[in-house]
Parts: sequence; C-alpha cells; structure tokens
Amino acid sequence: MFAELSDAAWTKREGLRALTNALGAENIRWVGGAIRDSLLGTDVNDVDCATKLSPDVVIDRCKDVGIRTVPTGIEHGTVTAILPDGPVEVTTLRRDVSTDGRRATVAFAQDWPEDAARRDFTINALYAHPDTLEISDYFGGLEDLEARTVRFIGDARQRIREDHLRILRYFRFQARFGAELDDEAEAACAELASTLKGLSRERIAAELTAFLSLPKPHPTVARMRKLGVLQEVLPEACPQHIELLCAVIKAEQAQAVAPAAMRRMAALLPPISDVANAVASRLRLSRAQRAHLVAVADRKPDDLVDPRALAYRESIDIAIDRVLLQAGDASPLIDWDVPQLPLKGGEIVERGITAGPRVAATLRAVETAWVAEGFPPRERVLELLDRELAR
Repeated sequence: MFAELSDAAWTKREGLRALTNALGAENIRWVGGAIRDSLLGTDVNDVDCATKLSPDVVIDRCKDVGIRTVPTGIEHGTVTAILPDGPVEVTTLRRDVSTDGRRATVAFAQDWPEDAARRDFTINALYAHPDTLEISDYFGGLEDLEARTVRFIGDARQRIREDHLRILRYFRFQARFGAELDDEAEAACAELASTLKGLSRERIAAELTAFLSLPKPHPTVARMRKLGVLQEVLPEACPQHIELLCAVIKAEQAQAVAPAAMRRMAALLPPISDVANAVASRLRLSRAQRAHLVAVADRKPDDLVDPRALAYRESIDIAIDRVLLQAGDASPLIDWDVPQLPLKGGEIVERGITAGPRVAATLRAVETAWVAEGFPPRERVLELLDRELAR
C-alpha cells in the first residue's frame, strides 16, 4: 500500500503553486524521486519538474511573475527556479540524439512517454499532474515500487550505454530498497562494469558517498565485488574489508551511531594513510573528506585506551570512526562535548613566569596531565599548574 501523494507536505508549497500558475498546469508534471519517495511515505526535500515548454519560455514566464531562474543545465534543457521553499529544477522534455556514456546530446520533445523512456529505472519514471496529483506510469513503475524492485526501463544494456553511472545508481537503489537483484540488470552491470573507468571521478565519488551513506549497503557491496563492479571504482576493497564494513555497520546500529560515508569507505580500505590519501586523490574527494579519511586510516590499538583523549587530539568524528573500526566502544563519545582547557597562558605569566617558551611548555604539561586525568574541572587544573610550577 502506498501513502497518499496529497498527504506529502511538499505538494502544498506555495512556491510550487506559483510555479504551476506561471508555466501552466497542463505544461508541467512533478517527476522522479519526489513522487517515488512520497508514495513510500519518505520525507522529500527536492522536487523536480518536467515541462513541454522550452527553457527560454520557462525563463520568460518565470520572469513575468517575479520568479528568479538560473540556467543550471541549459544545454540539457534544465532551468532552476529559485522558490521560497527551495530550488526546483525545471527540465524540458527530451529525447537522446546521441550519447557516449558520459554525456548526451538531446533534442527537446513534447511527449511525456518519450521523456519517460530515456530515464533510468521504472520507479523514477513516475509523473504527477500538479493540480490533480494523478500519476502517469508508462513502464510499470508503481508495480515495481510496491515490490521494491529496481528495474531498468527497456533494455538494461542500452540504458547503461547511455550513462555508465547508471551501474552505480542501480546498486545504490537496490541497496536502499533491499529488493532482490534483477538478473538482467545484474548481468548488464557485470558486462559493462569496465565502462565506469570513463566517468569523471567526481561523479563516481558522489555516487559512492550516497551509496555508503545508506543504512545497510554491505550486502550490496559484497555483491558488487562478486560481479566485478566494485573493483572498477574501489579496487583496494577485498573480502576482509567487506567483513569489516559489516562489523562497523552492526556496531553503528548497536551503539546508535549515525551512518557516515567516510567511516564506511575507510572500512573498505587497508588502514594505511598513504593508501587513503591516494584513494582520496583518485576520487577527487574534498579537502575535508581527504583529511578525515587519512586520519581514520592512521588508527592504532592505543586509540581504544582513552577515546575521549583521542577525540580531544583529533575530533569527535575521527575518534568515533577509529574506535568503531577497531571494534571498540564509542559510547563515551556520544553526545560528549570536547572541553577546552580552562587555563590561559596569561594566568601563568601572572604567576611570575616570563612570557615565552617556558609559558608554552608549562601550558602543554598542564594540558597533558588534565587530559590524562579525564578533563577535571578548573580547580584541579590550578592544582596541576601549582604542581608544574613547583618542579
């Protein structure tokens, strides 16, 4: 049974009503993930719009009613309407003219089924009328959604040849919905896995990050390796790393720790900082992601002796990851705020110590003792200072 589309909060957004009035209800349909997730009762943030209107007409009609637009993908027919409730991508109906698996040349169309036919999966090709919310389903997407089946539209190999990233998208959706793998899709993904090498590393990284952020991606990760898909994007991952990923996910659930993509990626890599750095470079991860992945790879058994001391030196997130990856107890870190040393260098100067290296050394010594004692209150810190100055 599906949730009622009319119950979804996004369908009542004033900005979407204004957009509908500007473009005309018969010219647009809400499409894709917003429809799919609303029917499953899942919260929706982003709403996409398909339209018969050309991008130029969309821009002009929005301008006439004061809706700002940004030509975010004009060559593919996409204009982003900036609404009070959040941006909405408005894309003109399309058909593919040519594609090399990385990018497509498209022609604009006027036919809803033709536009639906170029999408990836049946569950993503559901269109809803903006006024009536009546759903148009051209390829059995509702039936597949009810069965939690991820099925390519038409020939799986052809869909993948149009965009090689669909291999990773298939496994991400399969992991999300937990359905049985489709034999035809599986065979196509295995056969064309090597085409992933031709994709931009940023697209691969974004898809891997989204996939690893899901609640339970590990069974699908194992299947991807068996089919030879994982090796194309993360060749460092071997069976024992997948076993570690399983253990980490179980620990997350047992200790009420939220999923984290970099933690899980670290589980799939050997605990060697140089390897983590190389993977981060290859995938062109952000500077913050790279630093995190490298820091987590540098884990060692001593991390488990005092997780809070580790968090003080590194960060809460890095400490949690290093503890979980070594089968430790992260509970002392949950909802714990890393304290600041309640002592300033000026207070040491006030004790008669000349500003300079000795003040810095004294501060470090007090800090080390304070951390070792479990971050006691200021009264104890002053005692530690007295002890250090008496040496």
